[in-house]
Amino acid sequence: MQRSGELVIFANGKPLMSSRMHGSEEALATLACAQARLLDAPSVLVGGLGMGFTLRATLDTLPPSATVIVAELLPAVVDWNRGVLGPLAGEPLRDRRVSVALGDVSETLRAHRHAFDVVLLDVDNGPAAFTSPANGALYGDRGLALIHRALKPGGVLAVWSAWEDRKFEQRLRYRQFRVKVERVRARLKRGGPRHTIFLGYTSAA
Repeated sequence: MQRSGELVIFANGKPLMSSRMHGSEEALATLACAQARLLDAPSVLVGGLGMGFTLRATLDTLPPSATVIVAELLPAVVDWNRGVLGPLAGEPLRDRRVSVALGDVSETLRAHRHAFDVVLLDVDNGPAAFTSPANGALYGDRGLALIHRALKPGGVLAVWSAWEDRKFEQRLRYRQFRVKVERVRARLKRGGPRHTIFLGYTSAA
């Protein structure tokens, strides 16, 4: 929906994301890729395309040699980003470093063992599934084990969440991630509600 120059994506009649508040989605990428940007040819998986802001920030952080896979469940979201949503984030899908994997991000994770330096997840509204209860499995023990296996040694998992979640922090630690939690504003320095970014680091060896 478009209203007063703002584009909003709704899920089940409730606003899921807005073009006016995307600072925390950008912070998800910049925080997670802080180490990967120094690598010769980093490989990154972005789970959830949304309005393209996380992908844009990922591309802006990484070197020209990077490869980025975007896993998106809904073909319509990809179509919107190639159309009306594309200019919002500077047409990130046109970047030659990007490939799109249509389908559940779990399928992409399962197909790539020790392949990614960074896995970014902005699926649903975080560990507490908002649009579909099935999304919660990605943040459970089996889902985290799948992510851990898809990461290279020394890799980073970053998860965007609308809320804090102490149980999810504990689950990350149980799955052998070193955990750091950041609280960022939806509009960064311009304010807005606070969102949570979970960072999980795997051991280097």
